[in-house]
Amino acid sequence: MQYWKIVLVPICLASLTVQAADSPSFRGPRGDGQSTEQVPLRWGPQMNVKWRAALPHAGHGSPVISRGKVFVTCANAQGTQRGLYCFDRKTGKQSWSRVVAFEKVEPTHKTNPYGASTPVSDGQRVVVWHGSAGLFCYDHEGRPLWKLDPGDVKHIWGYASSPVIYADRVFLHHGPGVETFMLAVSIATGKVIWKTPEPGGANDRDPRMVASFSTPVLATVGGTDQLICSMATRVVAYDPGNGKVLWSVDGLPSPRGDLVYTSPLISGNIGVAMGGYQGPRMAFRLGGNGNVTKTHRLWRVEAKQPQRIGSGVIVGDHVYVANAGPGTVECIEVKTGKLAWQARLPSGNAWSSTVRAGDHLYVTDQGGTTHVFRPTPKKFDLVASNSIGEKSNATPAFSDGEIFLRTEAGLFCIAAPK
Repeated sequence: MQYWKIVLVPICLASLTVQAADSPSFRGPRGDGQSTEQVPLRWGPQMNVKWRAALPHAGHGSPVISRGKVFVTCANAQGTQRGLYCFDRKTGKQSWSRVVAFEKVEPTHKTNPYGASTPVSDGQRVVVWHGSAGLFCYDHEGRPLWKLDPGDVKHIWGYASSPVIYADRVFLHHGPGVETFMLAVSIATGKVIWKTPEPGGANDRDPRMVASFSTPVLATVGGTDQLICSMATRVVAYDPGNGKVLWSVDGLPSPRGDLVYTSPLISGNIGVAMGGYQGPRMAFRLGGNGNVTKTHRLWRVEAKQPQRIGSGVIVGDHVYVANAGPGTVECIEVKTGKLAWQARLPSGNAWSSTVRAGDHLYVTDQGGTTHVFRPTPKKFDLVASNSIGEKSNATPAFSDGEIFLRTEAGLFCIAAPK
Protein backbone atom coordinates (compact mmCIF):
# COMPACT_ATOMS: atom_id res chain seq x y z
CA MET A 1 0.00 0.00 0.00
CA GLN A 2 2.94 2.34 0.46
CA TYR A 3 3.63 2.07 -3.29
CA TRP A 4 0.02 3.07 -3.97
CA LYS A 5 0.34 6.25 -1.93
CA ILE A 6 3.62 7.31 -3.52
CA VAL A 7 2.73 6.68 -7.15
CA LEU A 8 -1.00 7.21 -7.55
CA VAL A 9 -1.63 10.51 -5.76
CA PRO A 10 0.82 12.63 -7.82
CA ILE A 11 -0.74 11.31 -11.05
CA CYS A 12 -4.17 12.40 -9.87
CA LEU A 13 -3.01 15.86 -8.87
CA ALA A 14 -1.06 16.35 -12.07
CA SER A 15 -4.13 15.62 -14.16
CA LEU A 16 -6.01 18.37 -12.35
CA THR A 17 -3.20 20.86 -12.96
CA VAL A 18 -2.86 20.16 -16.69
CA GLN A 19 -6.59 20.62 -17.33
CA ALA A 20 -7.19 23.53 -14.98
CA ALA A 21 -9.50 25.37 -17.41
CA ASP A 22 -11.58 22.27 -18.14
CA SER A 23 -14.51 20.80 -16.24
CA PRO A 24 -14.14 17.10 -17.05
CA SER A 25 -16.45 15.55 -14.44
CA PHE A 26 -19.73 16.01 -12.59
CA ARG A 27 -19.59 19.11 -10.36
CA GLY A 28 -16.19 20.24 -11.64
CA PRO A 29 -12.58 18.98 -11.75
CA ARG A 30 -12.64 17.69 -8.14
CA GLY A 31 -16.30 16.75 -8.03
CA ASP A 32 -16.89 19.14 -5.12
CA GLY A 33 -18.85 21.90 -6.88
CA GLN A 34 -15.96 24.36 -6.51
CA SER A 35 -14.42 26.46 -9.28
CA THR A 36 -12.16 29.50 -9.32
CA GLU A 37 -13.61 30.60 -12.67
CA GLN A 38 -14.96 34.12 -13.08
CA VAL A 39 -18.05 33.68 -15.25
CA PRO A 40 -21.04 35.86 -16.25
CA LEU A 41 -23.53 36.82 -13.55
CA ARG A 42 -26.35 37.69 -15.96
CA TRP A 43 -27.69 36.27 -19.21
CA GLY A 44 -30.89 35.62 -21.11
CA PRO A 45 -32.17 34.53 -24.54
CA GLN A 46 -30.80 37.73 -26.09
CA MET A 47 -27.82 38.36 -23.79
CA ASN A 48 -24.50 36.58 -23.30
CA VAL A 49 -25.57 33.41 -25.14
CA LYS A 50 -22.55 32.45 -27.26
CA TRP A 51 -24.33 29.49 -28.87
CA ARG A 52 -27.12 26.98 -28.45
CA ALA A 53 -27.01 23.42 -29.81
CA ALA A 54 -30.17 21.36 -30.12
CA LEU A 55 -30.24 18.03 -28.29
CA PRO A 56 -32.23 15.08 -29.68
CA HIS A 57 -33.61 13.92 -26.34
CA ALA A 58 -34.08 15.02 -22.74
CA GLY A 59 -31.77 14.00 -19.89
CA HIS A 60 -30.47 15.10 -16.51
CA GLY A 61 -26.78 14.45 -17.15
CA SER A 62 -24.67 17.60 -16.95
CA PRO A 63 -22.20 18.71 -19.64
CA VAL A 64 -18.47 18.15 -19.14
CA ILE A 65 -15.72 20.02 -20.95
CA SER A 66 -12.34 18.62 -21.94
CA ARG A 67 -9.73 19.82 -24.47
CA GLY A 68 -12.07 21.92 -26.57
CA LYS A 69 -14.96 19.46 -26.53
CA VAL A 70 -18.26 19.34 -24.66
CA PHE A 71 -19.77 15.93 -23.85
CA VAL A 72 -23.34 15.21 -22.76
CA THR A 73 -25.64 12.17 -22.59
CA CYS A 74 -29.07 11.78 -24.22
CA ALA A 75 -31.52 8.89 -24.45
CA ASN A 76 -34.88 8.43 -26.08
CA ALA A 77 -37.99 8.13 -23.90
CA GLN A 78 -38.07 4.33 -24.12
CA GLY A 79 -34.38 3.95 -23.26
CA THR A 80 -33.76 1.89 -26.39
CA GLN A 81 -31.30 4.46 -27.78
CA ARG A 82 -28.72 5.83 -25.31
CA GLY A 83 -26.06 8.14 -26.60
CA LEU A 84 -22.99 10.22 -25.88
CA TYR A 85 -22.86 13.47 -27.87
CA CYS A 86 -19.76 15.58 -28.52
CA PHE A 87 -19.81 19.28 -29.44
CA ASP A 88 -17.12 21.81 -30.36
CA ARG A 89 -16.88 24.19 -27.42
CA LYS A 90 -16.11 27.22 -29.60
CA THR A 91 -18.96 26.90 -32.08
CA GLY A 92 -21.48 24.48 -30.56
CA LYS A 93 -21.35 22.35 -33.71
CA GLN A 94 -21.88 18.64 -33.09
CA SER A 95 -18.64 16.74 -33.73
CA TRP A 96 -19.95 13.20 -33.30
CA SER A 97 -22.36 10.96 -31.43
CA ARG A 98 -22.21 7.35 -30.31
CA VAL A 99 -25.58 5.75 -29.70
CA VAL A 100 -26.03 2.36 -28.01
CA ALA A 101 -29.07 0.21 -28.74
CA PHE A 102 -30.71 -1.44 -25.73
CA GLU A 103 -33.80 -3.55 -26.20
CA LYS A 104 -34.48 -4.72 -22.65
CA VAL A 105 -37.08 -2.96 -20.52
CA GLU A 106 -35.35 -1.08 -17.72
CA PRO A 107 -37.56 0.60 -15.11
CA THR A 108 -37.33 4.31 -14.46
CA HIS A 109 -39.66 7.15 -13.56
CA LYS A 110 -41.11 9.69 -15.99
CA THR A 111 -39.32 12.44 -14.04
CA ASN A 112 -35.93 10.73 -14.54
CA PRO A 113 -35.12 10.15 -18.24
CA TYR A 114 -32.53 7.51 -19.07
CA GLY A 115 -29.77 10.06 -19.81
CA ALA A 116 -29.35 10.83 -16.11
CA SER A 117 -25.63 10.15 -15.68
CA THR A 118 -22.86 12.66 -16.40
CA PRO A 119 -19.84 11.47 -18.47
CA VAL A 120 -16.24 11.93 -17.31
CA SER A 121 -12.98 12.53 -19.20
CA ASP A 122 -9.27 12.25 -18.43
CA GLY A 123 -8.34 14.49 -21.37
CA GLN A 124 -7.77 11.57 -23.74
CA ARG A 125 -10.78 9.35 -23.17
CA VAL A 126 -14.38 9.87 -22.15
CA VAL A 127 -16.33 7.32 -20.10
CA VAL A 128 -20.12 7.17 -19.98
CA TRP A 129 -22.53 4.97 -18.02
CA HIS A 130 -25.80 4.10 -19.71
CA GLY A 131 -27.33 2.19 -16.79
CA SER A 132 -28.27 -1.39 -17.71
CA ALA A 133 -26.89 -0.81 -21.22
CA GLY A 134 -23.36 -0.74 -19.75
CA LEU A 135 -20.24 1.33 -19.22
CA PHE A 136 -18.50 2.63 -22.38
CA CYS A 137 -15.19 4.34 -23.15
CA TYR A 138 -14.31 6.35 -26.28
CA ASP A 139 -11.38 8.48 -27.32
CA HIS A 140 -11.97 12.18 -27.99
CA GLU A 141 -12.62 11.50 -31.66
CA GLY A 142 -15.42 9.09 -30.80
CA ARG A 143 -13.57 5.84 -31.51
CA PRO A 144 -14.77 3.01 -29.23
CA LEU A 145 -12.06 1.77 -26.85
CA TRP A 146 -13.92 -0.66 -24.61
CA LYS A 147 -17.26 -1.53 -23.08
CA LEU A 148 -18.27 -3.33 -19.90
CA ASP A 149 -21.55 -4.83 -18.72
CA PRO A 150 -21.55 -4.48 -14.90
CA GLY A 151 -25.17 -5.71 -14.67
CA ASP A 152 -28.72 -4.43 -14.76
CA VAL A 153 -30.12 -1.54 -12.76
CA LYS A 154 -33.59 -2.36 -11.50
CA HIS A 155 -35.33 0.38 -9.58
CA ILE A 156 -38.58 2.21 -10.11
CA TRP A 157 -36.69 5.54 -10.22
CA GLY A 158 -33.92 4.44 -12.57
CA TYR A 159 -30.24 5.38 -12.29
CA ALA A 160 -28.30 8.65 -11.90
CA SER A 161 -24.82 8.18 -10.39
CA SER A 162 -21.89 9.37 -12.50
CA PRO A 163 -18.51 7.67 -13.04
CA VAL A 164 -15.36 9.20 -11.52
CA ILE A 165 -11.80 8.97 -12.89
CA TYR A 166 -8.85 8.63 -10.53
CA ALA A 167 -5.37 8.09 -12.02
CA ASP A 168 -5.51 4.80 -13.97
CA ARG A 169 -9.06 3.76 -13.07
CA VAL A 170 -12.74 4.59 -13.22
CA PHE A 171 -14.99 4.28 -10.18
CA LEU A 172 -18.69 3.59 -10.59
CA HIS A 173 -21.39 3.45 -7.92
CA HIS A 174 -23.60 0.84 -9.59
CA GLY A 175 -27.21 0.83 -8.46
CA PRO A 176 -29.78 1.22 -7.09
CA GLY A 177 -31.45 -2.14 -6.91
CA VAL A 178 -31.05 -5.45 -5.15
CA GLU A 179 -27.43 -5.61 -6.34
CA THR A 180 -25.62 -2.39 -5.45
CA PHE A 181 -21.83 -2.14 -5.45
CA MET A 182 -18.79 0.11 -5.89
CA LEU A 183 -16.71 -0.82 -8.90
CA ALA A 184 -13.16 0.02 -10.03
CA VAL A 185 -12.30 -0.47 -13.70
CA SER A 186 -9.04 0.05 -15.61
CA ILE A 187 -9.46 3.13 -17.80
CA ALA A 188 -7.00 1.66 -20.31
CA THR A 189 -8.63 -1.75 -20.80
CA GLY A 190 -12.08 -1.74 -19.15
CA LYS A 191 -11.15 -4.72 -16.99
CA VAL A 192 -12.60 -4.89 -13.48
CA ILE A 193 -9.96 -4.19 -10.80
CA TRP A 194 -12.23 -4.65 -7.80
CA LYS A 195 -15.90 -4.84 -6.87
CA THR A 196 -17.26 -4.19 -3.39
CA PRO A 197 -20.93 -5.10 -2.79
CA GLU A 198 -23.07 -2.85 -0.61
CA PRO A 199 -25.40 -4.85 1.67
CA GLY A 200 -29.00 -3.88 2.22
CA GLY A 201 -30.34 -3.68 -1.33
CA ALA A 202 -33.10 -6.08 -0.36
CA ASN A 203 -34.55 -5.63 3.11
CA ASP A 204 -37.88 -5.43 4.89
CA ARG A 205 -38.70 -2.02 3.42
CA ASP A 206 -40.66 -1.48 0.25
CA PRO A 207 -37.89 -1.84 -2.42
CA ARG A 208 -38.98 1.49 -3.89
CA MET A 209 -37.85 3.17 -0.68
CA VAL A 210 -34.28 1.77 -0.70
CA ALA A 211 -31.94 3.52 -3.13
CA SER A 212 -28.86 5.69 -3.49
CA PHE A 213 -28.09 7.74 -6.59
CA SER A 214 -25.01 9.39 -5.06
CA THR A 215 -21.85 10.08 -7.07
CA PRO A 216 -18.71 9.28 -5.03
CA VAL A 217 -16.02 11.85 -4.21
CA LEU A 218 -12.31 11.58 -3.46
CA ALA A 219 -10.78 13.06 -0.32
CA THR A 220 -7.38 12.97 1.34
CA VAL A 221 -7.76 11.56 4.86
CA GLY A 222 -4.71 11.30 7.10
CA GLY A 223 -2.39 11.69 4.13
CA THR A 224 -3.99 9.02 1.95
CA ASP A 225 -6.69 9.26 -0.70
CA GLN A 226 -10.06 7.65 0.00
CA LEU A 227 -13.19 7.17 -2.08
CA ILE A 228 -16.29 8.31 -0.16
CA CYS A 229 -19.92 7.74 -1.13
CA SER A 230 -23.34 8.15 0.46
CA MET A 231 -25.04 4.78 0.17
CA ALA A 232 -28.70 4.08 1.03
CA THR A 233 -28.19 3.77 4.78
CA ARG A 234 -24.65 4.98 5.51
CA VAL A 235 -21.61 6.89 4.29
CA VAL A 236 -18.81 4.55 3.21
CA ALA A 237 -15.08 5.19 2.64
CA TYR A 238 -13.20 2.80 0.35
CA ASP A 239 -9.51 2.15 -0.25
CA PRO A 240 -9.08 3.16 -3.93
CA GLY A 241 -6.44 0.46 -4.37
CA ASN A 242 -8.35 -2.64 -3.38
CA GLY A 243 -11.94 -1.59 -2.63
CA LYS A 244 -11.76 -2.43 1.07
CA VAL A 245 -14.28 -0.59 3.25
CA LEU A 246 -12.11 1.52 5.56
CA TRP A 247 -14.83 3.11 7.68
CA SER A 248 -18.53 3.91 7.63
CA VAL A 249 -21.00 6.20 9.40
CA ASP A 250 -24.67 5.29 9.90
CA GLY A 251 -27.56 7.73 9.98
CA LEU A 252 -29.03 8.37 6.52
CA PRO A 253 -32.31 6.39 6.79
CA SER A 254 -35.52 7.97 8.01
CA PRO A 255 -39.04 6.65 8.65
CA ARG A 256 -39.89 7.72 5.09
CA GLY A 257 -37.21 5.69 3.34
CA ASP A 258 -33.57 4.70 2.88
CA LEU A 259 -33.09 7.17 0.04
CA VAL A 260 -30.08 9.27 -0.95
CA TYR A 261 -29.61 11.48 -4.01
CA THR A 262 -26.75 13.79 -3.05
CA SER A 263 -22.98 13.39 -2.92
CA PRO A 264 -21.11 13.77 0.37
CA LEU A 265 -19.56 17.19 0.99
CA ILE A 266 -16.05 17.46 2.41
CA SER A 267 -14.54 20.38 4.35
CA GLY A 268 -11.15 19.68 5.90
CA ASN A 269 -11.60 16.64 8.14
CA ILE A 270 -15.41 16.95 8.28
CA GLY A 271 -17.96 15.41 5.93
CA VAL A 272 -21.62 16.31 5.50
CA ALA A 273 -24.20 13.92 4.06
CA MET A 274 -27.92 14.34 3.37
CA GLY A 275 -30.77 11.89 2.91
CA GLY A 276 -33.48 12.21 0.30
CA TYR A 277 -37.27 12.25 0.51
CA GLN A 278 -37.09 14.50 3.57
CA GLY A 279 -34.33 12.36 5.04
CA PRO A 280 -31.87 13.64 7.66
CA ARG A 281 -28.69 15.64 7.34
CA MET A 282 -25.60 14.74 9.34
CA ALA A 283 -21.91 15.51 9.77
CA PHE A 284 -18.97 13.32 10.76
CA ARG A 285 -15.22 13.37 11.16
CA LEU A 286 -13.35 11.59 8.39
CA GLY A 287 -11.23 8.55 9.14
CA GLY A 288 -11.12 5.71 11.63
CA ASN A 289 -11.67 2.00 11.18
CA GLY A 290 -14.90 0.05 10.81
CA ASN A 291 -18.21 1.51 11.91
CA VAL A 292 -17.26 4.84 13.48
CA THR A 293 -20.78 6.17 14.05
CA LYS A 294 -20.44 6.40 17.84
CA THR A 295 -17.05 8.10 17.79
CA HIS A 296 -17.10 10.20 14.61
CA ARG A 297 -20.67 11.35 13.96
CA LEU A 298 -20.86 14.99 15.05
CA TRP A 299 -24.54 15.79 14.62
CA ARG A 300 -27.70 14.50 12.96
CA VAL A 301 -30.87 16.50 12.22
CA GLU A 302 -34.01 14.74 11.04
CA ALA A 303 -36.99 16.96 11.86
CA LYS A 304 -38.61 19.11 9.14
CA GLN A 305 -36.22 18.31 6.30
CA PRO A 306 -36.99 19.25 2.67
CA GLN A 307 -36.64 16.99 -0.35
CA ARG A 308 -33.03 17.11 -1.52
CA ILE A 309 -31.92 15.87 -4.94
CA GLY A 310 -29.09 18.24 -5.94
CA SER A 311 -25.92 18.34 -3.84
CA GLY A 312 -24.86 21.40 -1.89
CA VAL A 313 -21.50 23.14 -1.71
CA ILE A 314 -19.40 24.16 1.29
CA VAL A 315 -17.99 27.69 1.47
CA GLY A 316 -16.14 28.55 4.66
CA ASP A 317 -18.05 27.19 7.65
CA HIS A 318 -21.40 26.74 5.90
CA VAL A 319 -23.22 24.47 3.46
CA TYR A 320 -25.38 26.10 0.79
CA VAL A 321 -27.97 23.85 -0.84
CA ALA A 322 -31.08 24.37 -2.97
CA ASN A 323 -33.96 21.97 -2.50
CA ALA A 324 -36.35 20.09 -4.75
CA GLY A 325 -39.45 20.53 -2.63
CA PRO A 326 -40.41 22.96 -1.42
CA GLY A 327 -38.40 25.34 -3.61
CA THR A 328 -36.07 26.65 -0.95
CA VAL A 329 -32.38 27.35 -0.53
CA GLU A 330 -30.65 26.86 2.82
CA CYS A 331 -27.50 27.85 4.63
CA ILE A 332 -26.39 25.30 7.26
CA GLU A 333 -23.54 25.57 9.75
CA VAL A 334 -21.05 22.75 9.14
CA LYS A 335 -19.87 22.34 12.74
CA THR A 336 -23.29 22.27 14.41
CA GLY A 337 -25.91 21.49 11.76
CA LYS A 338 -27.87 24.59 12.74
CA LEU A 339 -29.83 26.39 10.04
CA ALA A 340 -28.39 29.88 9.50
CA TRP A 341 -31.19 30.83 7.10
CA GLN A 342 -33.76 29.44 4.72
CA ALA A 343 -35.28 31.35 1.79
CA ARG A 344 -37.54 30.73 -1.17
CA LEU A 345 -36.06 30.45 -4.63
CA PRO A 346 -37.74 33.09 -6.82
CA SER A 347 -39.14 30.52 -9.27
CA GLY A 348 -39.63 26.92 -8.24
CA ASN A 349 -37.86 23.75 -7.18
CA ALA A 350 -34.28 22.82 -8.09
CA TRP A 351 -32.91 19.39 -8.97
CA SER A 352 -29.61 20.96 -9.99
CA SER A 353 -26.67 20.83 -7.61
CA THR A 354 -25.48 24.14 -6.17
CA VAL A 355 -22.04 25.06 -7.51
CA ARG A 356 -19.55 27.83 -6.89
CA ALA A 357 -17.70 29.97 -9.42
CA GLY A 358 -15.38 32.56 -7.92
CA ASP A 359 -17.29 34.67 -5.41
CA HIS A 360 -20.79 33.47 -6.32
CA LEU A 361 -23.04 30.42 -6.13
CA TYR A 362 -25.17 29.15 -9.02
CA VAL A 363 -28.19 26.83 -9.07
CA THR A 364 -30.63 26.12 -11.89
CA ASP A 365 -34.29 25.48 -11.08
CA GLN A 366 -36.55 23.12 -13.01
CA GLY A 367 -37.92 25.94 -15.14
CA GLY A 368 -34.42 26.64 -16.49
CA THR A 369 -33.74 29.78 -14.44
CA THR A 370 -30.26 29.92 -12.94
CA HIS A 371 -30.10 31.87 -9.70
CA VAL A 372 -26.85 33.56 -8.73
CA PHE A 373 -26.29 34.49 -5.08
CA ARG A 374 -23.48 35.35 -2.70
CA PRO A 375 -22.29 32.85 -0.10
CA THR A 376 -23.01 34.65 3.14
CA PRO A 377 -24.42 33.16 6.36
CA LYS A 378 -26.33 36.37 7.08
CA LYS A 379 -29.10 36.11 4.46
CA PHE A 380 -30.06 34.90 0.99
CA ASP A 381 -28.21 37.53 -1.04
CA LEU A 382 -29.60 37.12 -4.54
CA VAL A 383 -27.60 38.76 -7.34
CA ALA A 384 -29.49 37.66 -10.46
CA SER A 385 -32.08 35.22 -11.82
CA ASN A 386 -31.35 34.24 -15.42
CA SER A 387 -34.00 32.49 -17.50
CA ILE A 388 -33.42 30.84 -20.87
CA GLY A 389 -36.98 29.58 -21.18
CA GLU A 390 -36.25 25.84 -21.31
CA LYS A 391 -36.78 23.28 -18.55
CA SER A 392 -33.70 21.80 -16.89
CA ASN A 393 -32.65 19.40 -14.14
CA ALA A 394 -28.92 19.51 -14.92
CA THR A 395 -26.08 21.25 -13.07
CA PRO A 396 -24.13 24.17 -14.64
CA ALA A 397 -20.50 23.57 -15.62
CA PHE A 398 -17.80 26.28 -15.68
CA SER A 399 -14.80 26.31 -17.98
CA ASP A 400 -12.39 29.05 -19.05
CA GLY A 401 -14.75 31.90 -18.13
CA GLU A 402 -17.81 30.29 -19.73
CA ILE A 403 -20.92 28.55 -18.38
CA PHE A 404 -22.34 25.43 -20.02
CA LEU A 405 -26.02 24.71 -19.37
CA ARG A 406 -27.99 21.65 -20.41
CA THR A 407 -31.77 21.80 -20.78
CA GLU A 408 -34.31 19.23 -21.93
CA ALA A 409 -33.96 20.45 -25.49
CA GLY A 410 -30.58 22.14 -25.83
CA LEU A 411 -27.02 22.78 -24.77
CA PHE A 412 -26.01 26.41 -24.10
CA CYS A 413 -22.67 28.19 -23.86
CA ILE A 414 -22.93 31.40 -21.80
CA ALA A 415 -20.09 33.87 -22.26
CA ALA A 416 -19.54 37.58 -21.80
CA PRO A 417 -18.38 39.48 -24.92
CA LYS A 418 -14.63 39.56 -25.27
